[in-house]
Amino acid sequence: MMVVRTVADLRAALRDRRGGSVGFVPTMGALHEGHVSLLRAARAENGTLVLSIFVNPTQFDEQSDLAAYPRTEEADLGIADDAGVDVVFAPGGDEVYPAGFSTMVSVTGPVAETLEGAQRGRAHFDGVATVVTKLLLSVLPDAAYFGAKDAQQVAVIRRLVADLSIPVRVVVCPTSRDDDGLARSSRNARLTPEERSRALAIPRALSAVTDAAAAGVTDTEALRADAAAVLSDAGVEPEYLALVDPVSFEPVAARRGPVLVAIAARVGRTRLIDNVVLEPVREPFGTPYEGGA
Repeated sequence: MMVVRTVADLRAALRDRRGGSVGFVPTMGALHEGHVSLLRAARAENGTLVLSIFVNPTQFDEQSDLAAYPRTEEADLGIADDAGVDVVFAPGGDEVYPAGFSTMVSVTGPVAETLEGAQRGRAHFDGVATVVTKLLLSVLPDAAYFGAKDAQQVAVIRRLVADLSIPVRVVVCPTSRDDDGLARSSRNARLTPEERSRALAIPRALSAVTDAAAAGVTDTEALRADAAAVLSDAGVEPEYLALVDPVSFEPVAARRGPVLVAIAARVGRTRLIDNVVLEPVREPFGTPYEGGA
């Protein structure tokens, strides 16, 4: 496994290794089993596997959150090696944002301006879009792998890849969960035992919505109320609890096509996000609805 710090060294390493397809997993480090699941998927499908580790300062709306973000490069490199990574790109801030850097990639519309965009501010997804664009253009992978937990981030990345004609296949892997159902996140380590117990209301709320949808409930306000009741019972106040189209992120009034149920909530001082996609309503004779949500 090679570790490189500059784009020039990265491209040289990939020239030497290029054979078959290149899979890429971008991360901010503090690797856990969720990241490993992405690496496994990418390893299985590609001849060369690239992992990036870079804590991107431009996507943090709270400087305290940036300062508290764990930096565990030595452990991360061990995990990467065990997962079969060929090249780790771990640049410093000056390599990604050199002196005089003045270009930002900005995705507009509900996909970037609602939910996380509204809570964290316009700059959040601008920072995500810019760093992901830079990483994709540095690695030039055939496929890039992301987790479904960050559904809105994935939608933003899909949009920018399509709009900028970046030749990469965006692969979305299922949300990785601990045995108790909590979506894996580096932030989970900040939860006290009592907070973790309360945080389990988030996946329970999503399960309640899934069960109600499976029972035939189509009204999104009724589904939202089911989830809100579960959160309230645990003393968890959501920043948002929304049912939206999973592509456009426009609100959905009645479930027909796929619907993304997205939750963000602070438990103690830790901000958590999670989501589930409800399947389309099946029309008579077993044919799923294929129109817009």
